[in-house]
Amino acid sequence: MQALHFGAGNIGRGFIGYLLNKTGYNLCFVDVNEEIIKAINDTNSYKVELLDSDSTQETVSPVTALNSIKERKKVIQAITDADLITASVGIENLEKIAGIIFEGLLKRLEKNKTKLDLIANENAVRASSTLKKEIEKKASKKEMKQICKYVGFPNSAIDRLALSRESEDGLVALVEPFYEWVINRSEMINLELPEIEGVIYVDDLDPYINRKFYLINMAHAATAYIGFAAGEETIQSTLAEPEMEKFIRRVLNEVKKYIIKDFDFSSEDIESYIDKTIKRFKNENISDNVLRVGRAPIRKLSYEERLIKPLRNLFELDLAADNLSIVIAAAFLFKNKDDQEAVKLNKYIQAKGIEKAILKFTGIENKELIDKITKEYYKLKEQSIKSVIK
Repeated sequence: MQALHFGAGNIGRGFIGYLLNKTGYNLCFVDVNEEIIKAINDTNSYKVELLDSDSTQETVSPVTALNSIKERKKVIQAITDADLITASVGIENLEKIAGIIFEGLLKRLEKNKTKLDLIANENAVRASSTLKKEIEKKASKKEMKQICKYVGFPNSAIDRLALSRESEDGLVALVEPFYEWVINRSEMINLELPEIEGVIYVDDLDPYINRKFYLINMAHAATAYIGFAAGEETIQSTLAEPEMEKFIRRVLNEVKKYIIKDFDFSSEDIESYIDKTIKRFKNENISDNVLRVGRAPIRKLSYEERLIKPLRNLFELDLAADNLSIVIAAAFLFKNKDDQEAVKLNKYIQAKGIEKAILKFTGIENKELIDKITKEYYKLKEQSIKSVIK
């Protein structure tokens, strides 16, 4: 079995590629980072290290890698031959890989009319559908109709912290012990392949996407913005402060109310999920920088994103969102000179003011909500974060 994976980054190597290899696929990565590509091809392997007390290491082999710029024809041939294609390149980069995938799928229609699933595994909602739309932009209606006859775009939800470190053996993927990869089986077109080891297959992905995105992703970002406001460097050091942990738990307890109401999860299930989430975030074997986690605040403050959608839903349900409002205010105060979105956000606030910034970047038009976030914004500017969240 041949698997082709776009993106040889931390998630690609430490999570998706790792499980594909465990399932028995001959795995080939596609990337543009020549250093990583060369390191993989030099040994036909790479290392994964668990962020546990023993720093457990595993070697993933055999694997190969191709450069999508320098070896375009080989990548197109690999698409033609693949039994499964996956990706983890970042949601903003799906448009960049859509062109070569489209070329490969057209070639495949000529040479290999077998069914194929293409799964984009990103930290975003319905990433495979997003990739499909990017491919549609390249294709005629006739071409896309033919592609969809043989190619499925099942959506997935992924959850695993993945970092990396340099070693004598090259770049090592660092991953936490916990992981969750959920795939929507009802959107798959090829059900003849063996199930991927460790994957949960469901017929309705929405509950899992929402639980993950609006609890874990929300709380991760919330901890980063609150930690930054408190002068902390990492997620772990932030949650080592008892009052900070209590505050993040209060945020999670606000958001969980709409998750329980809208999706088929019991209160006990969500309580356990929250406890597990906090435990993961506090893992002392991880040093998760708040600047990294908080990056791209404009995206994270947008209308359907992890902070704003829960706020809107809670407001519509007439449920309290006092703690979440503080988090959102803190996100508008986030600063990182190396993050273009943070710089753009700061400049806009300086030029137009916080109220116009809230309207522009969140899409919220309700005056009560805008006033609530504005009030917390000025409180955070004038007071210490600990006095605001107590």
